[in-house]
Amino acid sequence: MADTNLTAILYKKGDLKLEDKQIPEPGPGEVQLCMQQVGICGSDVHYWQHGAIGDFVVREPMIVGHEASGVVSKLGEGVTTLKVGDRVAIEPGVSCRLCHFCKTGRYNLCLDMKFCATPPINGNLSRYYVHAADFCFKLPDHVSFEEGALLEPLSCGVHACNRGGVTLGSRVLICGAGPIGLVTLITAKANGASEVCVTDINESRLEMAKKLGATHTLKVTSRDPREVAQQIHDLMGSAPEITIECSGAAPSVQTGVYATQSGGCVVLVGMGQPDVTMPILNAAVREVDIKGFFRYVNCYPTALAMIASGKVDVKPLITHRFSLEDSIKAFETTLRGEGIKVMIQCAR
Repeated sequence: MADTNLTAILYKKGDLKLEDKQIPEPGPGEVQLCMQQVGICGSDVHYWQHGAIGDFVVREPMIVGHEASGVVSKLGEGVTTLKVGDRVAIEPGVSCRLCHFCKTGRYNLCLDMKFCATPPINGNLSRYYVHAADFCFKLPDHVSFEEGALLEPLSCGVHACNRGGVTLGSRVLICGAGPIGLVTLITAKANGASEVCVTDINESRLEMAKKLGATHTLKVTSRDPREVAQQIHDLMGSAPEITIECSGAAPSVQTGVYATQSGGCVVLVGMGQPDVTMPILNAAVREVDIKGFFRYVNCYPTALAMIASGKVDVKPLITHRFSLEDSIKAFETTLRGEGIKVMIQCAR
């Protein structure tokens, strides 16, 4: 078939196809982008395998992909902040900019959020894509398109550390060494955390955590959260002040509460079962704060500055690379749990 705008479309659970689409035109305040790199997120794979995440259900064909970078190829009416040829990272969630949450600086909670590849909103795994100009961030010449795409997961790490209050000298526990746990580790170290302990059930991911600067790692073999908490205390010498739970597994959430120092906090990043039993009395009497987490807000500039300054290096996270034509293979690789971050090159 002709390839005007090759696009990865999820029709329903288990049905992901590559099809040619017309090149979209930018509306007012938008830019057309020649897409360059798109990373595969666990949520993309989850929609492919299950057709839904919570209340977000794939009811009609949806373009996948939201960790992305591109080159501005056309300007919509009124766009003055970008020009054709600009290299940009794409913040995938476009809020209404008018509601209480947007006006008070918490636009990630906007009830009218349009987030790429979250039903019914299309994503950007395609040759060409249109996006709001004010959610595109110029990349310095020395920052690659792959690094630009990784601003999306890195922004999750930035927001997680902001929610937890990670700063100079913080002692941090990160539960789960998947991509989000690892970018949270990178961010915690960049913020000045003196100790970071990372837990996981996968030895190879813990090895990556060590390479990225974890001061302690623990392979979890017990399902007793109190026992695992004690192992963490033994490793670190005492309880961590801040726990960032990135796995979503119920025993890990419970471990996070038991492990955290009295007066500390637990940030719930991982998305697992909708209902989880938690040792809430233990948290209450020890004044352990439990904080929610949703994507990120005002984090792209920070994440970009971290990479551009050389403060962090996210390139080791990329373990597999595919062309847009091989997107199905890329998704299958991610589904098998191979590597850390799979990247798809969209440009010819």
